[in-house]
Parts: sequence; C-alpha cells; structure tokens
Amino acid sequence: MNEQYKYEVIKKLVDTHGNKKNAAIKLNCSVRTIDRLIVRYKAEGKTGFIHKNRNRQPISTFPVEVKNKVIDLYRTKYSGANLLHFSQLLAKKEDIHVSDTTINYWLRSCDILSPKARRKTVNTLNAELRKRKKAAKTKKEAASIENKLDLLDRFDAHPRRPRCAYFGELVQMDASPHLWFGTSITHLHLAIDDATGKILGAYFDTQETLNAYYQITHQILIDYGIPAKFLTDRRTVFEYKRKNASSDEEDTFTQFSYACHQLGIELECTSVPQAKGRVERLNQTLQSRLVIELRLAGITTIEEANEFLKSYLKEFNAMFSLPINDTKTVFEKQPSKQKINQTLAILSNRKLDSGHCIRYKNKYFIPITKSGSKAYLKKGMNVMVIEAFDGKLYANILDHLFALEEILEREATSKNFDTLPIEVKQKKPYIPPMSHPWKQASYLAYVAKQKHRQSGANV
Repeated sequence: MNEQYKYEVIKKLVDTHGNKKNAAIKLNCSVRTIDRLIVRYKAEGKTGFIHKNRNRQPISTFPVEVKNKVIDLYRTKYSGANLLHFSQLLAKKEDIHVSDTTINYWLRSCDILSPKARRKTVNTLNAELRKRKKAAKTKKEAASIENKLDLLDRFDAHPRRPRCAYFGELVQMDASPHLWFGTSITHLHLAIDDATGKILGAYFDTQETLNAYYQITHQILIDYGIPAKFLTDRRTVFEYKRKNASSDEEDTFTQFSYACHQLGIELECTSVPQAKGRVERLNQTLQSRLVIELRLAGITTIEEANEFLKSYLKEFNAMFSLPINDTKTVFEKQPSKQKINQTLAILSNRKLDSGHCIRYKNKYFIPITKSGSKAYLKKGMNVMVIEAFDGKLYANILDHLFALEEILEREATSKNFDTLPIEVKQKKPYIPPMSHPWKQASYLAYVAKQKHRQSGANV
C-alpha cells in the first residue's frame, strides 16, 4: 500500500507539474528524494516503485525444514519442556541454535503454548480458537479445535518477599511428588538457600521420609556447614506424632528437630505453601526441566536418579543461582564426619527381655561390649537404641554404649555337619565414645518439652 500511495503521488506530480515541496510533505521525505523518485518514474514507470526485497527471504531466515523439525521435536522428544530450556536442549543435543522467542513464534503458529505461558496469553488463544471453531466448515476441523481448547489452569499465587541478606540465613526444604521417571511417582526432596537461590541438597525417595531429609541435611553439612535456620513443611515427615503412638522412631518430627537442636539449627514448620515460595517455585521449575533431562539420560531407577543429581545440580546452580561471592555467609564451621554421623540418628526407647536381647524393627539384637563379648544384663532395663546415619546400631544402657549384634532366627551352617571355612578372627567392634546427643537423659528431657507429645497432633 505504501508503494501504491508513493506511485500515485509522484504520478500526479509529474502529470500536473505540481509542487515538489507539497509532495515531500505528503511522503515525509526530502525534495531531493522526490527528484530521485521522478527520475525512477520516468525510467521504469510503476514497476520502479516495487521494493527490491519483495518475495526475497532475509539472509537470517531459517529454512522451512529446520522449523518443521523443531516443532516435531517439541511435540515428541522434548514434549513438556519450557521454551528457554527447549532452546538450550536443541543447542546442546541437536546442534540447532534457535532463540526461545523464535521457537515461541513458530509454536504459536501451531496453537502450541509454553507450559509457563501467562494467563492472558492462554485466554487470548482460547478466544481465537472459539472464533475459529464457529467459522469451521467441517466437523473434523471443529473437533480438532475443540481438543486444543482444553487448556489447563496452571496458575497459583506466590506472593513475593525480599530475599534474606546472608548465605545460610534461611534454608527452605520440601518434597515434590511427581512422575519424575519410570512409571511410578517418586518424591524429590530439596533444600534451597533463600539468599542466593542455590540448591544445597537434593535426594529422591519413594515417599517423603525422614531418611531423605537426613540425606539432604548431610549434604549441606558436608559441603557448606551448619545453616542458621530450616523452614520446612509441617505435614508428612514433619507431621506431629499422634497421641499415645507406639514408638519414638515413628515420631519423625521429634527425631529431625532433636538433630537440629543438637546442631544449633532453628527449625520452623509451616503448612502454608506461600510461606516458602522459593522452594515451591523451585519444584515447578524442576518439574518442567528435570523430567526432560532424566528422560533423555535414560534414568529408570532411584539409584540412577540420585547419581544423576550430583552432576545436574552443579549445572543448574551455575545457570540460575546468584554468585555466593557477592553474599556474606553465615554458615558455621563444618562439623566432623563423626559428629554428623552421631547427630543424624534415630533414637528409640526399648527394654531388655528375658533373653538379654532387645527387639528393634522386628529383629532381635544383643548388646556387645568393646572387647567383643556379649553383655548379659538384667531383664526390664531401659535401653536407648541408636541408629546412626551410616546405619550402624548402638545401645545406651545406663549411659554406657554397646554395639548391637543381630540374633539370627536360624544358623546358616552347622558346626557338626558342614565343612566350614577357616575361621577368620573377628575384629573387636568399634564403639564411639559417649556423646551428648546420645545421652538418654538429654533426649528424654527434649522429648518431654515437645508440645505435641503433651497435647496430641497438629499443635
């Protein structure tokens, strides 16, 4: 239209010998440009006003084959990825370098939206599809549009608040149940620093468990030290013990809070997701990105997934977390491995039976002294069973530590009828020195202060 208007103005100017200054004002150009257009009109006529780039593709235009391949890859191999992540995957794995803006333009032409599309964008596409459905000429075309109209409402409110000032001042923890890999739902346990957005620990488990939270706490203590505060979910693993529950180890809130108490970490629990929006948004981000990465890596088991996390977290933190060098750290000095092993423990109360044994997790154990001999103690004595982080079992009896040896239901071999291998002299069991977290009086005093143990659940 601009070319047609320009041609008509110059044609009238030449035919009527009009005013060049008026023509320059109409076309918003100089008189010198008008002179050049007059020369072009006399030499070439109307065709001289056609832009020379008409019907020519810009040099930066992607071939149609690349566009179709990108759309096909998003529908199949990389389905569900957000567009920035998809653009990075294309460059990394397919050697196709396309910006997320271009990808968005291509996918919108096929009525495909990003999983992170805003509400306004979703509503706009819905309105367009409804108009097209009304104007559809065939039932097949209308049915195809109807399928596209089934767009999910993916929007949850997460009010913003300022980040904490220092690295390690607040660590948010949560578990996200999702179909991360394979055919069954697993739980990804996460810990993220509020000041820098850095993922400090991650661990997969079948459920939201105390063991998994101990695992990510262990990662934090080994890699960074002792943080100032944990902000966690109040439900599931941190759910308060029901009144008159059968055993202490089922009261996972007390177990985890006692470990935090020994390390000097403040523990705050909340059942409001918006209060820990940083880790909630991290869950959404990883559900968008990590699922694709696990699928491309061929991960099918929890063991493989936890091994994959070690390398993936470094890549993720390098991309998204703020530099630690610009933020003051308040992490306390890293405790020794022995102290970590003793602190991240599960403590339970038992009594010795008439066979000088205790029953723990449906198995029988007998106390062993430092010299390696069995300890035959009085029936009914109180025992605090300690399951250390490395899985070894100990017993605190009258503030004396013993190792625990399992009593098998049946001997594996017979001394009288089987040819036994040469017996190797067994080493004496290592029993660590009594530490403060394992003193029975300290643990019982802490338990007595727990409000939920006095008033029941959800206090």
